Amino acid sequence: MNCYNDFITQFWWFIPLIVILAIWDTVWKLLGLWKSARNNELIWFILIAFLNTLGILPIIYILLRKNKPEKPEV
Repeated sequence: MNCYNDFITQFWWFIPLIVILAIWDTVWKLLGLWKSARNNELIWFILIAFLNTLGILPIIYILLRKNKPEKPEV
């Protein structure tokens, strides 16, 4: 138990960092999934859903697709 207490004492910043990164990842992932679904882009949706790492893939998608208009709703 002493080892655990030493870890918490030295790395108290680690848990908030993990929480912040998880929130960052979730926001970008949901935004990328939403935009790819709205544009009926199944490949991007699958890639974002299964191959996401810290929001990098949805950020790339959003940046690459930012100038293309969304498909109108039918």
